[in-house]
Amino acid sequence: GRDLEPILQQVEGTASVYSERVTGGRYIKVDIDRFKAARFGLNVADIQQVVQTAIGGRNVSYSVEGQQRFPINVRYPQQYRDSAEKLKWLPIVTSDNRRIALSDVADIIITDGPPVIKSENARINGWTLVDISGRDLGSYVEDAQQRVAEQLDLPAGYALQWSGQYEYMQRAKERLKIVVPVTLLIIVLLLYLNFRRFTEVLIIIGSLPFALIGAIWFLYLAGFNFSVAVGVGFIALAGLAVEIGILMLTYLHHALEEHKQQALQQQRTFNHADLSQAIIAGAGLRLRPIMMTVATVVIGLIPVMSGTGVGGETMQRIAAPMVGGMISSLVLTLLVLPVLFYLWQRRLLKL
Repeated sequence: GRDLEPILQQVEGTASVYSERVTGGRYIKVDIDRFKAARFGLNVADIQQVVQTAIGGRNVSYSVEGQQRFPINVRYPQQYRDSAEKLKWLPIVTSDNRRIALSDVADIIITDGPPVIKSENARINGWTLVDISGRDLGSYVEDAQQRVAEQLDLPAGYALQWSGQYEYMQRAKERLKIVVPVTLLIIVLLLYLNFRRFTEVLIIIGSLPFALIGAIWFLYLAGFNFSVAVGVGFIALAGLAVEIGILMLTYLHHALEEHKQQALQQQRTFNHADLSQAIIAGAGLRLRPIMMTVATVVIGLIPVMSGTGVGGETMQRIAAPMVGGMISSLVLTLLVLPVLFYLWQRRLLKL
């Protein structure tokens, strides 16, 4: 632990490092001599039972007072056990009723030891506590692991494990590797069930990166690093961006059908000018609903972004991608989707 402290102090972003000191406790150790005990017809369990009862005591009964129960503990008087020297003269009665002292069968010594013994996975461990600032947890741990591997020589039988928030982040990261693809797959499936053509699905999915642009810029300006909460915000943003794209394509399809009907009623061929007018009319009709949807989402998330209560930091990181992504989605959905729809319909209708 002492060797780890100067190594981790060199890692950028380290605010403080402290390794727990596993020594510092003072213990009275009763080291039983098996050969001496055997001469008196005693075994280790017999001596340990005497030591346990004489010093620690044994509950022999309970005192009942109303609904409360108090244990009645019996042990040797204080004057027999208040120092290591007196413990050496602790009386023991053998099986043949001989009286001997504890020092006749054991060595009583004072030793140094750990103030607290901790274990995990059946292994004794000590903790090195690290606080970081101004840097994301993932890259910090990767840098720290590299430095420790290069500069620290672990003795035989020792092992290092990175735990705490990093461990939780790794678990969440593994789950996100499953959740994110499944979410995108569900979105694609629902889009296909709605439009019955993969072209519209590809157009809407192709607009997702434009929503991510605003989210990434907003995270950069807000000074947020990528985390599990940010990942959840990106998943929510994907749903909102797809919703806006669906509404835009629906309006464009309706406008296109109306202009085709008008051309048919006028007994003329649907031409390039009709296609342009249909797309402009559909995108224009969708302008107000899109702005209202985006404004509702952004205004609703402003209190979350300005909140400072318990859990506010987590909620801010969930809301930040949605705020930035909706703003960029507003502009790019109004500009990009109509253009993509126009190029697709012009090729489809061979205009």
